[in-house]
Amino acid sequence: MSLPTSAGVAAVTTPTAAPARTTTRPFAAFEWMIALRYLRAKRRESFISVISIISLIGITLGVATLIIVMSVMNGFREELLSRILGFTGHMKIEAAEGGLKDFDAIAARVRQVPGVTRVAPVVDGQVIVTANGVTRGAQVTGMRRDDIAALHVLTSSLKPDEETRFKAVLAGFNDPDTVIVGSGLARRLGLFAGSTITLTAPKGDVTPFGTTPRVKTYTVAGTFDAGMSEYNNNFIFMLLPEAQLFFNEDGTVSRLEINVADADGVDSLYAPVQQAAGPYVRVSSWHDLNLALFDAVKIEHNVMFLILTLIVLVASLNVIAGLIMLVKDKSGDIAILRTMGASRGAMMRIFLIAGASIGIVGTGIGLAVGTLFAYYISDIEHFVSWIAGMDVFSPEVYFLTHMPSKIEPFDLFAVAGISLLLSLLATLYPSWRAARLDPVEALRYE
Repeated sequence: MSLPTSAGVAAVTTPTAAPARTTTRPFAAFEWMIALRYLRAKRRESFISVISIISLIGITLGVATLIIVMSVMNGFREELLSRILGFTGHMKIEAAEGGLKDFDAIAARVRQVPGVTRVAPVVDGQVIVTANGVTRGAQVTGMRRDDIAALHVLTSSLKPDEETRFKAVLAGFNDPDTVIVGSGLARRLGLFAGSTITLTAPKGDVTPFGTTPRVKTYTVAGTFDAGMSEYNNNFIFMLLPEAQLFFNEDGTVSRLEINVADADGVDSLYAPVQQAAGPYVRVSSWHDLNLALFDAVKIEHNVMFLILTLIVLVASLNVIAGLIMLVKDKSGDIAILRTMGASRGAMMRIFLIAGASIGIVGTGIGLAVGTLFAYYISDIEHFVSWIAGMDVFSPEVYFLTHMPSKIEPFDLFAVAGISLLLSLLATLYPSWRAARLDPVEALRYE
């Protein structure tokens, strides 16, 4: 509109447009700069910095502990699977009644089944062992020498010099009057190569007065180490023909032991093996005999994962506490930034970055520490045992001669994902609270 002026000249005014409000893109450089500055607390804000450090350490320890425990549980299951099944086979064929006859013909047919890697006839029985005035019970397993040499469990954990020594023992194991003794049993009885032991079997010769125990003295050809104390302390190997004579298995064996390429998929071979073995025999797999044990290990693995995840959860709660205190302490800064044009989304992202940075750094350090610890856990266990002057991983308790560990990539991704998710969720409420802060109320008492 035109208004008269003192000069009588009409002045024309035009409305001016309001300045356009500019917005920054999400996660802009200034948001990262402010978030990282907030994490570097000043002297008067040292308490907040301490909480952030505690949160970082908590997440690191939680992630590292999860990886270490999961790796040990994985290694324990794999060692049990390889030791137990590597010693007794994944499947076995037994006669429906008595000893298994025509075992060589049955073994030849079963070897033709795709997926079967090894078939070995076995004769076994319980004996009483006497040596150097000491008496113990033991399990005698009669096998052919080549079948013993094919037991991967006996050589997989041996050092090169130990493997050479064991091969030398097998090379001299051709006399029917010799046996190979488990290393633990040999230590307990004071045995070494060339020593003599006396074996007593309850099933002996049948006489008019009944069955008398069979007693025979053997020479120790050497020892073996299966990597599992249960076998090292209780097992003795004998040549198959001698075991058949000793246990009265005339032309028969106790069973055929079968190894397959895929132990977890053994059930798929049940039908073809049964068909190849023929009628009047019973086929069973390790699932039938040991499934409860491995199910218990799996359940323990899952329960430990859930329990130890609580460590990361507690550390995430520290992140919430630290960010809430940081928001309260920086309320004046938040108000000034809001009056200068920072949006609520920008304020939320600033504290989201601050909290998530703690989770990301803690998770990364935890992954590195946990993976290194799990990889060198056997060396660390030996060092701790040397420092403590005692065996912290007793083979008699855990059945294994060393602490096992197997790092699974899936576990690493799962642990990292859960840690990052919990850390991110922990930042949501403090960040939302910072975004909802009223600048007027925050600056009223400044």
